[in-house]
Amino acid sequence: MATPLGIYSHLIAPPEGMTLMLREKVMSLSGDSFEIKNNLGQDVFRVQGRVASLSGRKSLFDMQGRHLFDIQKEHFHWHTTFAANDPQGQKLMEVKSGFKLIGSKATATFKNAFSGASETLEMAGNWLSTSANIVDTRTGATVGTIQRKLSGRDLLFGQQTYALVIPGGVDMAVMVAMCIAMDEKNNDKPGGLIF
Repeated sequence: MATPLGIYSHLIAPPEGMTLMLREKVMSLSGDSFEIKNNLGQDVFRVQGRVASLSGRKSLFDMQGRHLFDIQKEHFHWHTTFAANDPQGQKLMEVKSGFKLIGSKATATFKNAFSGASETLEMAGNWLSTSANIVDTRTGATVGTIQRKLSGRDLLFGQQTYALVIPGGVDMAVMVAMCIAMDEKNNDKPGGLIF
């Protein structure tokens, strides 16, 4: 990828790409929290959920302890919408679910910090099986793949584990935000009011 795609220069995947494992923490007292490691088992990010948050707010931190953004559900939208807001409350990215005849899709929009251009990424797959491909709509390139991993422990504790494959030149934090939005959408209870 000639021009990096993303928001944070220090979080761009290396040229050979990166596979991240996102694992929901079992029995987390703070709500939906995740541990995120690379394929070598090293910590890369920390996601801290908030118990008393109506919007399901989750805060993403890099391993230097920098608060990158909060991911939270926005209410009063026709389609399920998540926003990634920086610590000052400025919206960095929006992920909005959409309708597709077979499967489902979501669209993420953000300003690419490297080119200054508005970017649109489309995540298409099946919310129920929790697998998806993330495609840059401008170039048609796949910029991420999400695959849910199932184990007996996951089923017993209701824990989710995802493998997130990110090619070189792509911001890993942006891809993590999309994976968390997919997990949140998948955990939404059917039959609720649609705004």
